[in-house]
Amino acid sequence: MTAASQQKKAAIWALLALAVGSFGIGMTEFVVMGLLPNVASDLLPTLWATSSEDAIAQAGWLISLYAFGVVVGAPTIAGAVAKYPRHRVMIGLALALTVFNALTFLAPTFEWVAASRFLAGLPHGAYFGIGALVAAEVLGPGMRAKGVAFVLTGLTVANVVGVPLGTFLGQQLGWRAAFMVVAAIFAAATVLIALFVPEHPGDPSRTLRAELKVFRIGQVWLALGVGAIGFVGFFAVYSYIAPLVTEVAGSPAWVVPIVLVVMGLGMTAGNLVGGHLADVDLKRTLVGGLIALAAVLALLAVTAQWIWALGFFVFATGFVASALSPTIQTRLMDVAQDNQSIAAALNHSALNIGNSLGALLGGVVIAAGWGFRAPAWVGVTLAVAGLVLAAASLATERRRAPVHV
Repeated sequence: MTAASQQKKAAIWALLALAVGSFGIGMTEFVVMGLLPNVASDLLPTLWATSSEDAIAQAGWLISLYAFGVVVGAPTIAGAVAKYPRHRVMIGLALALTVFNALTFLAPTFEWVAASRFLAGLPHGAYFGIGALVAAEVLGPGMRAKGVAFVLTGLTVANVVGVPLGTFLGQQLGWRAAFMVVAAIFAAATVLIALFVPEHPGDPSRTLRAELKVFRIGQVWLALGVGAIGFVGFFAVYSYIAPLVTEVAGSPAWVVPIVLVVMGLGMTAGNLVGGHLADVDLKRTLVGGLIALAAVLALLAVTAQWIWALGFFVFATGFVASALSPTIQTRLMDVAQDNQSIAAALNHSALNIGNSLGALLGGVVIAAGWGFRAPAWVGVTLAVAGLVLAAASLATERRRAPVHV
């Protein structure tokens, strides 16, 4: 075996080790969405007996709290650990994810589960952000978006396999069984990262204070706004996918895991296509993706009463949203100058602001009696708002670009 082939093999194993952790993150973040009725009936029995809609809406806070943990943890952890060797940081993050998801499995009450979900969200953004930097370095110059997409592949594959399987197990054995599986996956990821991710030195000169200077860059705020606001619709639909299938389309509960597989297939395909398109033309991918997201969410809302149409537009929603994810992360890395560690993690803060707002606003419009289609219409509005922010960001950049004569 030549040195080049050995290096390629080592890189593949390193990327696969990172992808196992991202698989676990995809499962822990999204599996609760398919199990909201189960969680609500178990942890909020009194409210469930009075109003199942109100109980499901309150259980949606578990999604928001996880997302809030990501928002808080991504910049603070990524900034604080930027000076340390990245492979060691990744081991520590995977171990923390193991412990906090085990707490969700063991927590006895809604309040304790809520606290564990916040804690489980803290390492999420730093794991993806620093993992993306490791992947980009492994793959080499000119392939940053592909490196980002490869790490995200574990997350999208989780939505094809892990989330539907976890949802099925949760429906059959109780929702806690899904989190027992998640904790085991993170334990395996910890071992694999320790074995296969090579040494990647940090930057000893980087401190949390230095990394936080990224927030002085106006384009960073605009890019964060695009991710946060533009993704509300995706998460609003995903958060309440179970009642959308059973109440609007009138399908039995066993169809929910199938629809989740369809969503995961769309996310996996979109992630791979998005990584390629972002490397070809990032700006057009960003603008076109937001327009497409608004369109498919509107069509989903209009046609959700037919299960075949619901499945098709759920696939399309997952495809477009996941195509945008590596695009937005690469955009952040482009505008963040030398603050790469925190920039790579901030994308997940932005997306999880969208996750939190999606679950929250979706719950608000459902509790207001507007029905389970209403979250998709909220998403249409905010995807358009994200498009406006993207246009403003790109226009500002063009105005400031030097003129060559």
